Amino acid sequence: MAQDRLKTALLAIAALGLTAGLALWAAGRADLATMAWSVGVIPVLAALVAEIIGSLARQEVGLDIVAALSMSAALVFGETLAAAVVALMYSGGTFLESFAQGRAQHEMSALLSRVARTATLYRNSRLTQVPLDDIAPGDLLLIKQGEVAPVDGTLASGNAMLDQSALTGESLPVRLSQGADVMSGATNAGEAFDLRATRRAADSTYAGIVRLVRAAQNSRAPMARLADRYSLLFLGLTVALATAAWWFTGDPIRAVAVLVVATPCPLILAVPVALVAGLSRAARFGVLIKGAKPLEAMARIRTLIVDKTGTLTDGRPRIVAVHATGEMPEDRVLYFAAALDQFSQHPVAQAVVAAARAKGATLPVPTDVVETPGEGVTGTVDGRAVVVGGTGYVAARSGSAAWDMAAQEPGAVLVAVAVDGQPAGWLVMSDSLRAGIGDLLAGLREQGIARIVLATGDRHAVAMAVSRGLSLEAVHADLTPDQKVLLVLSERLNGPVMMVGDGVNDAPALAAADVGVAMGARGAAASAEAADVVLLVDHLDRLLPGLMVARGARRIALESVVAGIGLSVMGMIAAALGYLTPVQGALLQEAIDIAVILNALRALTLNAGKFAGAN
Repeated sequence: MAQDRLKTALLAIAALGLTAGLALWAAGRADLATMAWSVGVIPVLAALVAEIIGSLARQEVGLDIVAALSMSAALVFGETLAAAVVALMYSGGTFLESFAQGRAQHEMSALLSRVARTATLYRNSRLTQVPLDDIAPGDLLLIKQGEVAPVDGTLASGNAMLDQSALTGESLPVRLSQGADVMSGATNAGEAFDLRATRRAADSTYAGIVRLVRAAQNSRAPMARLADRYSLLFLGLTVALATAAWWFTGDPIRAVAVLVVATPCPLILAVPVALVAGLSRAARFGVLIKGAKPLEAMARIRTLIVDKTGTLTDGRPRIVAVHATGEMPEDRVLYFAAALDQFSQHPVAQAVVAAARAKGATLPVPTDVVETPGEGVTGTVDGRAVVVGGTGYVAARSGSAAWDMAAQEPGAVLVAVAVDGQPAGWLVMSDSLRAGIGDLLAGLREQGIARIVLATGDRHAVAMAVSRGLSLEAVHADLTPDQKVLLVLSERLNGPVMMVGDGVNDAPALAAADVGVAMGARGAAASAEAADVVLLVDHLDRLLPGLMVARGARRIALESVVAGIGLSVMGMIAAALGYLTPVQGALLQEAIDIAVILNALRALTLNAGKFAGAN
């Protein structure tokens, strides 16, 4: 980047001028030393003045003015060595700022660097390299070893080994079977495989992540804007103290010393470095925060509202029990149901197939399949007539009367199975709580979340059954999207609110909350776009390290500002009283700047509990 090259060049000029001047001074050529120091200062000062003019044109006033005053005053009053030290320290500080922010943005930049440009497409029985924009849903792609999946799709090969660490923070590759969803941005860590595209590149998960990252990198936090306002107070204090020191002592060198000590960095560097470091640290755990503003807002959250389906619960039905009505074994009931359900795309049918395959079943291809969407499927499996679906559907299609089944738990779904016109059994399916939800909520409370509320559009009985034992402050069921928004607005009366959801119906509430969090791994694109935070891995427990990082980064930013400005003011007072020369003041201020930046970079190593070792 041209700006980085300019900063490097100015640092080199300032360092060369200072070094050459010291060598000439040691050789007894004080006149040439003064000239060398001035030559090293003038380019830095000119670049700084140009930057200040640009800022003033944008109606922005910052502490760079103090640096310009200190170098100018030092040159005017013959303190060229002090001016050279300030020039080196200021150019070094801006260079260090670029380095620190580059280091802090490493994880987010790594996401951007992985964007694929082309893909290998099967076309007319040949492999063809095509631009990403040419890929359409349904296209078959070849993903070679080491390549990044360019679009969202499903695995068309038997299996694949994928490295999702850059997206989710999971350090170990995952093995997927045929038909599994593949998220764009994942790297092929095994043999080449075929991928059936389900979305265009622009609509895929990774493209959305890239848009979010770029938005995050261009944002500014309220704390950063607050620091700008504090900088005006600090500028006024600096000028007043320098003027007073000169006025009461008649010594302009004291004013120069005050200005040199006040050469800024704590307010300029501490806040952005700490917050950007926090964004990077959160991204390491699979928590993409869209910018410094939501990160700071996240640090102040007092109330958490969570959706149920796909958020508090897994969002995918699972078989919790298999019952047989006659002599047919339970595993055969599952076998017939799964074989027939292979032809259905319904989530319940897909869960039945996945459960059978997980038990090692080899499923035959059914014939004469007829599906009634939302009700059930009929067909032939191994020469036997099979009906799978709701109890009424199965009873009507098999010609048998409905049979007695176990009492249905709230939220559970019963899938009936008939074979050759006779009841064979039924499957009990449920969308259960995610593992570790109780521990997660306890951890969030330890982080200062005072209220945790469940908001769902599901029935009240289901909501109460799911939330049993979680000690929530309130449970709201049968909510429409508009009612979820009203709930968020009412809860905001108790303090800043965070809303977590994963569906299109959650998008309005996510946008209304102080911080909206979307389950981005499987959630709807609308909720991800409306949210301030996206959990890239489909685990709600990643919310905890995200919150810990946000609060830690904000705390570190405040510590850096208070410590940096406090030490600077103490140094300014010492300089005004004559205890510091301009050169000593410059060296002291640089030590303060380095300490502030190093402290801000601590946000890169914030502890996130059990996630501390994640990649």
